[in-house]
Amino acid sequence: MFTHIDHVTLGVADLEQGTAQLRRLGFHVQPGGVHEGRGTHNALAWNDEDYLELLAIRDAAEYRAASRTGASFEAFIAAGGGIHSIALASDDLEADVAAMRGRGIAVSDVLPGSRTTPDGRTLRWKLATLDPVHALPFRFIQHLTPLAERRPSAAPHPNAVHMLERSYIVVADAEAKAAECARILGFAQPPLQKGTVIMSNMAIFQLGSTGLGIVSPYADGPARKALQSRGPGAFQALYRTTSMGAAARWMAAQGMPPLERGVRNTGEHAMLAAPAEACGAYIGFVGPE
Repeated sequence: MFTHIDHVTLGVADLEQGTAQLRRLGFHVQPGGVHEGRGTHNALAWNDEDYLELLAIRDAAEYRAASRTGASFEAFIAAGGGIHSIALASDDLEADVAAMRGRGIAVSDVLPGSRTTPDGRTLRWKLATLDPVHALPFRFIQHLTPLAERRPSAAPHPNAVHMLERSYIVVADAEAKAAECARILGFAQPPLQKGTVIMSNMAIFQLGSTGLGIVSPYADGPARKALQSRGPGAFQALYRTTSMGAAARWMAAQGMPPLERGVRNTGEHAMLAAPAEACGAYIGFVGPE
């Protein structure tokens, strides 16, 4: 079964520049490693159990030779980057792929994956991808290397983030796309609720401690801007911090202007970094002051 959102991947043109942007937002970003034979490399910002991945093309020729999706990632980066995919963790990927196919979902075979860390260790996983016909940016992953070996010891994030709260996908019709998402995941379809920061009607799927939102805008706001400028797709990751004040003070110390603030439908305050500040995505923060 699908247990939680394992990670959100931000596609960036330059890994060093992307790392610098996330560090200004207060994420402790560490080198990830090289994806052998795939032409890409990454950097990671680890939370308690999930992580934020920065992904860039390291060798364009190798990437094109290995890519099963043509130049789509290159085109995505050229259009401004942002959240390229949302990886859902599975505890039995073969069974989940078989179940999805039984529900009529077009999904790839399960394939092996690996990367080599800067200290020479090889980390391994299994991966499946959703067919583009579904127009949802999902990948499905089952790690073969235990979390304790994958997650390096690291200082806490200066922004006091400790987990992904939600990731959001904007579409024209949230109810229709949520019905398709429910069929993909094998979950019940959640009712729509009103999101007051992203100004959208939202269907929230809860996967463990993480939420996956399928949204459509009802007024001007981040979701409508993303839909109009880039079309349907993942556009925001919302992170829970133990101190909004610590996050704001860190960003101010980096010379950043204060982030836009809003009040969620839960009554909590949230801060939101715009794509120009956050590697082409909206990155939000929520938590106590």
